[in-house]
Amino acid sequence: MTNAATRTEPFAHPALLYRSDQEYLAGTVPFLLDGMAAAEPVAVAAPAPRLELIRAELGTAAAEVHFVDMTRAGRNPGRIIPAVLRSFADARTAGRVRIIGEPIWPGRTAVEYPACVQHEALINVAFQGREVTILCPYDARALPADVIADAHATHPVVIDAGRERASTAYALERVLARCNERLLHPPGAATVHFDSDALPTSRDFAVREARERGMSDARVQDLALVVAELTTNSVVHGGGSGTLRIWAESEQIVCEVQDDGHLADPLAGRHPVRIEQLGGRGLFLVHFLSDLVRVHTGEDGTTVRSYVART
Repeated sequence: MTNAATRTEPFAHPALLYRSDQEYLAGTVPFLLDGMAAAEPVAVAAPAPRLELIRAELGTAAAEVHFVDMTRAGRNPGRIIPAVLRSFADARTAGRVRIIGEPIWPGRTAVEYPACVQHEALINVAFQGREVTILCPYDARALPADVIADAHATHPVVIDAGRERASTAYALERVLARCNERLLHPPGAATVHFDSDALPTSRDFAVREARERGMSDARVQDLALVVAELTTNSVVHGGGSGTLRIWAESEQIVCEVQDDGHLADPLAGRHPVRIEQLGGRGLFLVHFLSDLVRVHTGEDGTTVRSYVART
C-alpha cells in the first residue's frame, strides 16, 4: 500500500474501506507507527470500540497517540473540523500531522447523515495546502452502499483491500451542492417573525415553546443561546429581520431561523475561534451547543436549523 503521507501534494485525505477488525488494524496501525517513526504528531478520533482496538494493538506506543471519542466530540459533525481536527493540527505546526477521523459509523441517523457527508467534503476545503493527512475509515461490512459511494465522492484517494487508488468518483462541488438542500419545516411548527426590536421576545418565545415540549432547564439554556446567536446574526447580517420556528422531533427540540442573507463561506461556523477575536463567534457557538446543525443558503436567503436534545 502506498503511504498517503508520501504523496507530493501537501494535504492527503484518503478513505479506508475495511471489512473486519483485522483490515481495520492493518490500515490504521501502520499509518500511526509510520507517523511516530517520522516524529509526526498522530491522533485518532473514532468510536470508542475502535479506539480500544487500536490501543490494544499499539501497546505501549499508544501513549504517543492523542485519542478522541468521536461519538462524543463529533456527535454534531459541524464541530469536528474546528474542535477535533483543527484543534489538533493547529497546535502542531512544525511538519506533517497525521489524523485518523471516523465520523460515519453504523447508527448515524438519516437526519445526521447529510451533515456527515458535508463534513467529509469540507475537510478538503479546510485543509487544502496544509501538511496534514486525514485518514477516514469506513466500515464496508455494515454501512449501506450509498454511504460507501459517498466515501468515494468525498475522498480523492480510496484504500480498499490494501490497495490505494485515486477515486474516479471524487466530486467535491457536486457533493457540497447536494448537501445544501432546502430544509422543509413541518406545517405545525410554532412560528414568530422578528426584527431588532423583537430579539428578546423571540428568545423568550423559544424558551417557552421548548419548555412546553418537555425540554430540561439545562438544555433550555443552551437553546436560548442558540436562538440568541441565530436571530442576532439575522438582524446584523441577514437583512435586519427573520423568521424563527420551533418544534419537537423525537427526543430533540428543533429550532430554525430563516432570513434573507447569504453565507458565502462554506466553512462558516467551522473556523476555530481565537481568544482575541471580537466577532464571528455566532455560528461557531451554535455548532458547539447543538447536537446537530443543518444549513441551507442561496441567493434567496439562508436557513439555519439546530437540533438540541430535550435532556
